[in-house]
Amino acid sequence: MDKPQGWTSHDVVGRMRRIAGTRKVGHAGTLDPMATGVLVVGINKATRLLTYIVGTSKTYTATIRLGESTVTDDAEGDIVSSASAADLTDDAIRTGVTALTGEIQQVPSSVSAIKVNGERAYARVRSGEDVKLAARPVTIHRFEVHGIKREQGSEVVDVDVTVECSSGTYIRALARDLGDSLGVGGHLTALRRTHVGPYSLDQARTLEQLAEELQVLEMSKAARALMPNRELSAEETTEISFGRRIAAGAPAGSADAATAERPAAAFAPDGSLVALLADTGSFAKPVLVFAPGTGGPATGVSNTGGQAG
Repeated sequence: MDKPQGWTSHDVVGRMRRIAGTRKVGHAGTLDPMATGVLVVGINKATRLLTYIVGTSKTYTATIRLGESTVTDDAEGDIVSSASAADLTDDAIRTGVTALTGEIQQVPSSVSAIKVNGERAYARVRSGEDVKLAARPVTIHRFEVHGIKREQGSEVVDVDVTVECSSGTYIRALARDLGDSLGVGGHLTALRRTHVGPYSLDQARTLEQLAEELQVLEMSKAARALMPNRELSAEETTEISFGRRIAAGAPAGSADAATAERPAAAFAPDGSLVALLADTGSFAKPVLVFAPGTGGPATGVSNTGGQAG
């Protein structure tokens, strides 16, 4: 869905529970209240796909304000320092962006949801504690400047960017670090997520649209776009539906190393999603069965009934 500004991801899940008429709703990849854009929501059985979505790459459009730092590294926090950015050249800004592209060590924002000794970092900050988080490796696949805006007489510079990055990257921390590297400070003033893995804004719907008509991406289509695919024979479909292993096979779309690490989405001859499969030696075994067989229990797998979303 296309998350509106001012809503938490938890708010969206609560609203979707009412729209879908079920408690079994979850999301993949939290968006801050200030941010808008793609938030992948799973309903009923489809919640079991969400864990495989969280780790996918994300793409954002954003505006970074140079010349002001805030306590939250975004526009929702109070300004804690300012320095004139009026003399910054376009070349200096682009050089700073280039230095933050590729594999970098990033210190998450102190008001992130990361837990410190069992408590969220943002909760510790709000209680007055000075929180310092450890740097962690992230990959910035693309950090592209689209526009640099200066208003006459203003001491700040606004930079419009697109960022494609690995899971776990904080865009507001990227804004902070760009400002720090240029010696003027910086924070995020706008953020919109345009892609989560294979899912884009083109497929997203607003809460208002979903309230009028619950339009979902059918689960087999969602899985087919997300992970390697394996087409099963009728006999293999029966075996897998009872949780039994079958001969290993090279699923389509598994040539990329990162993709190959994911389970394969296994489809019956009619195109329906049967299970997620993981190869172990010469066999493939079900990690999760969506279409359990009848007449006997599935072994060592989890499954739930209900609507796929």
